[in-house]
Parts: sequence; C-alpha cells; structure tokens
Amino acid sequence: MGVRFIPVQHAPRSLAWQGDDLVSWTAGGRRWGPDGTEGAAEFFWGFPFDAATVPAPGPYRVVYQERGTKGVLLEGRRVVRELNRSFSHATSFDYPVALGRLGDGRDVVVHCPDEYHTLQIEDARSGERLTAGAREPEDVFHSRLGLSPDGRHLLSIGWFWQPFGTAQVFDTAQALADPATLDGEGVLPCEAVTGGEVSAGCWLDADRLVLATGREEWYSPDEEPEALPVLHLGVWSVSGRRWLHRSPVPEPGVLLLPRGDQVVTLHGHPRLLDTVTGRVLAQWPDVAVPTKSLCYSRKSHLTPVAALHPDGSRLAVVQAEGIAVVTLP
Repeated sequence: MGVRFIPVQHAPRSLAWQGDDLVSWTAGGRRWGPDGTEGAAEFFWGFPFDAATVPAPGPYRVVYQERGTKGVLLEGRRVVRELNRSFSHATSFDYPVALGRLGDGRDVVVHCPDEYHTLQIEDARSGERLTAGAREPEDVFHSRLGLSPDGRHLLSIGWFWQPFGTAQVFDTAQALADPATLDGEGVLPCEAVTGGEVSAGCWLDADRLVLATGREEWYSPDEEPEALPVLHLGVWSVSGRRWLHRSPVPEPGVLLLPRGDQVVTLHGHPRLLDTVTGRVLAQWPDVAVPTKSLCYSRKSHLTPVAALHPDGSRLAVVQAEGIAVVTLP
C-alpha cells in the first residue's frame, strides 16, 4: 500500500482520472502522467470556476463555482449552456449539481436553477426541463446531489435551518410523472435521518446508499430508534426501506467515495472503511486533507479534493504542494 507523491506548483481544485492519467479541468487545465510528468489538459476553464462534477456516464461534465452561482455544462470542449443557481446563501453551501443517465438512456443534469429548494431535472442535450410544473417545495437547501448508478433515484445531502444537515432520496421516474414529488419527503423516511446530523452520503449500487453522521444530534436513539445516531455510518436499502447496517465510527461525518462494499473517507486524512461494520481497514495519516465534512460552512473551509480510480485500485488526493497517489489494498 504505497503512496506516490506528484509535486505541483499550484494545488488543483478539481481532479479526475482519465485512464492512468490525472486531469484537472479548472484553474489552468493540467494533466499528470503515471510518471508525474505535467502537461496541458485537452481544455480548461479558469476563474471563476473552481470545481467540476465527478465523471458520469455520457459525454457531459459541469465546471462551476463551488460557493458561487455560475456553472457551465460542457460536451467535450463545446459549451452546451450556462447554468445558474439562486444567490440565496450561495457563498455558504456547496453548489447543487449532478450528471447522470436515466433508465431510458437520456443524459440529464439535475440542479436548482431557480430557487435553492426547487430541484429540476433537465435533458442535458436539449435543455428541456423534464420536471416543469406547479411546485410547493419544503424549505430545504439542496446540495451534494448524486444519481444512483441506474438513474432511478436521486440523493441530496443538504441542510435546513438551525442549520442542520439532512438527506433526501427521490424517485426520478415518479418525478418525471409528477414533479411535485421532488418537493416532499421523498422515499427516504424522515424518521430514518433525524438522529445525527447527516454530513455525507454516496451510492454503493443502484439500491444501497451510505450515509454518515457527525456529532450534532436532533433526536436521541430513545426518541427515534429507527434513526441513524451521531457518529455512525449507515447502509440504507431503498427497496427494503430499512437500514441494512448501522455502525459507530470514531470520526465526524466525512466525504465518501464508494469502493464495492467499502468507502474511502476524507477527514483529516484518508481512511478505508468497511460499510458493514464501520471498521477502519486501512488509513494514511501522512496524507493530509481538510477536515470539512458538511455541505455548509464558511467559504474559507476548503473541500477535500480527491479522485478514486474507476477500478478502485488507486486514490489521488490533492495536498498543499502536490498530489498523493495511494495504492489501495
């Protein structure tokens, strides 16, 4: 389990794997080969864009301002269209946007183009709004959006006033038939996520998602026994509508990257966790990452930047003066 270090003059704010190369499409557009050689990316976007969506099925990607209101939907080098979100508290929480492919093969972009609490699903190619209609959304700030691998469900890791982090899951087929279903509780029961503050989540597969909680408590286990408690990692089955596993973890809620039945967590340093037991399978304390975990925070709190190779063998983590490439067990 070695760690290789690639020195860089300026730490990238976005990172993705292309084969065995690493690429950043923001802040100058750079590419690093397996030997660490740095070159230019095939295209790049500069200021004000400082973040990019993770690779998704289809030819599209989005570069955006993580704590701003602007984004750009791209197909290769071609600008498809500009994206926007509401200015309401835009400097205080992460830009909500996700790319994915629905079950019928359509590539879509999911975001909140009009208001912070109103999710919209749009056809990526044409821009057609697939969820147009009368809406009465709950007062939730959507953030950290993610479509399930089959495109059937949408995960939002957002927050509401105290502030307090929460999670919602929506059925995209239902949303296309009745857009108002994006305005309510969704298919993840509220009582399942009213224990600890939800700070992170990701899909393990088309049915299972992982949620992590921090130290803040809403209801205690005695009040809500079905909820995910503080400082826990939980695996939820959408079809079964129940927790498959709920395990205590020593660290606050973290950013997650899925790897089979494991997740890579980023909080202070990378850790590899077993999602069944919450056990730390491996960790790399010498690879420093920011401790930000919630989707809302001060603008100065940087989000960890990392990319998991599609085959799960390597993790690239941006450091202050370079990129650490960790070979995972």
